[in-house]
Amino acid sequence: MQNWTVKDIPPQTGKLAIVTGATGGLGYETALRLAHAGAEVVLAGRNWEKGRIAVDRIMRALPAAKACFQSLDLASLASVRAFAVEMVTKGRPLDLLINNAGVMDLPARRLTADGFEMQFGTNHLSHFALTGLLLSLLRSASSARVVNVSSLAHRRGKIDFNNLQAERSYEGWAAYQQSKLANLLFTFELQRRSDAHGWGLMSNAAHPGYARTDLIANGPGTGGLQGILSRMLRPLSHSAADGALPTMFGATSAEAEPMGYYGPNGFYELKGPVASAYVAPKAKDEGLARKLWEVSEKLTAVQWPVEEQSRASFLSR
Repeated sequence: MQNWTVKDIPPQTGKLAIVTGATGGLGYETALRLAHAGAEVVLAGRNWEKGRIAVDRIMRALPAAKACFQSLDLASLASVRAFAVEMVTKGRPLDLLINNAGVMDLPARRLTADGFEMQFGTNHLSHFALTGLLLSLLRSASSARVVNVSSLAHRRGKIDFNNLQAERSYEGWAAYQQSKLANLLFTFELQRRSDAHGWGLMSNAAHPGYARTDLIANGPGTGGLQGILSRMLRPLSHSAADGALPTMFGATSAEAEPMGYYGPNGFYELKGPVASAYVAPKAKDEGLARKLWEVSEKLTAVQWPVEEQSRASFLSR
């Protein structure tokens, strides 16, 4: 994977891809590059106007592109289910699912429509539910891949089952770290279950390093200590397009592996060429992953099948 770039993306013609959080930043860059490679791309997001603008930008850059926007609010399981029902009803095999959307370090505790802490609910639980609800389409593809976008922040994360929704105490950065650790635990457990039950998926993960996106501005903001640190580290950052490269590698490269984790190869993995990324020991804890999976099933009411189930029966749960 040495010096892997967008020029190394193999043709994706005929493939269907869904990218969450695709109206800007890393998600937009991922959707753009997949469209350039020939994939039909569904840009999933909650803002129709931003979605229209994003699709228009792609079509102006590549008039022959196949791209559309589909409403998906990851702060609402009802929206997740409605999105999945529409996709499954269309019946197209799903080749690539890029679980990219996220929120970071919210200054005050906020809840999703279902009462989950916003970062854990958006970054982990809704992507867990979405992937499960789209499993039949993923299984219909010949070699489907699921890529979850995690973060350097997973390294200090802790899954606190006694305070999972920060109902006892809230600290924005700790909640973000927990959600990003959950992304990796889900990634690895999904691969183990796919192997055990014959789902035929490749599940891997990526992180962007320190990419210049709106994530900080939309989370903790640019003031205070976080803003100072962001400005100090800016020379060590890179563009959203470069930050999306590890995700693109996991989604398309023949070198990408099941349970792989990819990120930049520079100082502290902040920027640089794509390489295998460091995985904290807690992310490899199979017992922790199984418990998180079981808790996530209960919280989302999405029960993953062990045996083949009809699309209708699975979505009606």
